[in-house]
Order: sequence, then C-alpha cells, then structure tokens
Amino acid sequence: MDIQDIKELEPGQLTDWLERRDVRPYRAGQILRWIYARQVDDFDAMTDLGKRLRLELREAFAIRRLPIADIRRSADGSQKFLFRLADGEGIESVLIPERDHFTLCISSQVGCAMGCRFCRTGQGGLVRNLSRGEILAQVRDVLHHMGPEDAAQLRNIVFMGMGEPLANYDAVVSAISSLTDTATGFGMASRRITLSTVGLAPRLAELGRDTAVNLAVSLNAVDDDTRSKLMPINQRYPIAALMDACRRYPLRPHRRITFAYILIEGVNDSEKDARQLSRLLHPLRAKINLIPFNDYPGSAFRRSPDAAVYRFQQLLLEKHYTTIIRWSKGHDIAAACGQLRAASGR
Repeated sequence: MDIQDIKELEPGQLTDWLERRDVRPYRAGQILRWIYARQVDDFDAMTDLGKRLRLELREAFAIRRLPIADIRRSADGSQKFLFRLADGEGIESVLIPERDHFTLCISSQVGCAMGCRFCRTGQGGLVRNLSRGEILAQVRDVLHHMGPEDAAQLRNIVFMGMGEPLANYDAVVSAISSLTDTATGFGMASRRITLSTVGLAPRLAELGRDTAVNLAVSLNAVDDDTRSKLMPINQRYPIAALMDACRRYPLRPHRRITFAYILIEGVNDSEKDARQLSRLLHPLRAKINLIPFNDYPGSAFRRSPDAAVYRFQQLLLEKHYTTIIRWSKGHDIAAACGQLRAASGR
C-alpha cells in the first residue's frame, strides 16, 4: 500500500491523527513548519519531536518532492518547470522575474476541460484534477529550487497555469488555506495570491466567502456571440450572468476585480469593442489587463498589431479604467499566457 504524502492533510486532519495517538495538537504546527517553512524532507530531521513520534510519522506518511522532468529558461529570465506526477502525468509551473520580486504561476489541473480556442492547454482536454498536495508541491519545490536568497523574493502566486481552478474548487481552496496560513503554511498575504477563472459564475460567491484572494476573470470579448466562439463556457454562463456574479462578488476594501482581455486581430480588438468593454464593466471596481495574443504554430488567430493594442488601452484610460498591457514573458519557451502544455506528454 502506497504511503500517503503528508501534504495532502489539512492542519486539522493532521491534528486529528495526532490526537488519536495521544499527541498534543500543537505538534501539528511544528511538523508543518518543518515541511513548508524549513523545507525538510525527512521526519528524522524534525529535532523538536520525540523519537517515537518521528517513527510513527515515518511509518504513516511520506514527504515527497515532484520530480522535475525539465526546466526551460527564457531569454527574459522566466523559467518553466515540467513536473512529473506519481501517475506519470506532467504539469507546468512558470517562475516569472519582475522588477524587484518573482511571481509563480501554478497549475490546478492536468489539462483543461474549458476548450478555449486561443489556449494550448485545453487542446488535449482534461486528464484529471490536481490534489491539494500536488498544488502545494509546485510552490514548495520551486522555492526549494530557487534557494533561500531568491526564495525570499517570491511574493506573488497566480493560479493561471494549466486548468480551471474553480473546476477543482475543494483542492484549490484547501491549498490556498495553507499558502496563506502564517502558523502552519507558507504565510503569504492573500492579496499576493490571484485566482484566474474563465467565468464559472456560480462559484464566484463561494470563492469570495471561502478565501480573500484576488479574483481575475478571463473575459476576452464583449458580446455573447464572439465570447462563445472563443470560450465555450460562455454558452453555459453568458456575459450577463458572469457580470451579475462579479457585481455580487464580496470584494474586500481597496480591491478590484481584474479582467483579462486577450487581444486577437480582427476578432475583439476594434475601437467599438473597447468602448463596449468600458460600458460593460461599469460600475464595477475593475482593472483591465490587456494581453496581446501569443501566436503559436497551428493557431487560427493572430496577434493584434501594437498600434491597435495601444489604441484599445487609450480608449479605456479615457474612461478612467486602470488598464495595463501585459506583454507576456516566456514566449520563447511556450510559457506565455495560454501556451502552457506538457510537451513531453506522459
């Protein structure tokens, strides 16, 4: 029988396991701090635990790393990690250098079922959800790879890798709880974590109730006909339903919803589209990330010309929206937005 990875346990579950063995609950915090804060892979290294408890932990659990099948480095400094899972499947995470810190883009599923036509990840469909431990392992293992000095500069986590996070809701929310837990987890501020969704409207209220992370919505069109052609999920949750869910989303003070808008030549990049987008988002507390489409072989779409991108931005700025052009990094290693896929297969 395969030994369970201890990262799959939430703190309360580990506490219950300990209490059944007459071990005081505070030991759970000690164990988890060794795993997440101190990056220990061996229970015997947990020197503030008794020998008997260390033996019981070793017999019941493992502390596993995800094997790194490949690391590709971009000219802009981005690094794409291909992790191999226990069943042979692969997932990708991307470490992105910013001006004074790093951002880590992590995956929530193997593949994706959403079928967005501009995205490479979904071309092979959904294989399976990631577990809580597999999500956390991406963060833990990249931090370990970075080393202490660089790891201290990892300030942002974004659920924008492979998969739709809200389609793997329980595991993602459980992982977020450990990412933000200052006592037993990674201790990241919730405002430093962003979850991106294609728009599973009924899940937004739950996300706002269960977490305090930032919400990003992949919008990409301003009318249902265009959005349905780009993103099949729109046929289930059309723009009106999505906007209604966004208006009811329980935003924290001084927070805004980020709307990602991939600009595709001749599809959604006209001045009319920009004006309609400004009307659509009113009066939401919103900011807009414009993302020029990342071309890849076999795509039916083309990147909007830079002039069209800047004009689109200017029209939104004139309507007083914070509008940022996200020139994607990692394009030369297929790590840019929408390009992630486990190229090595199983």
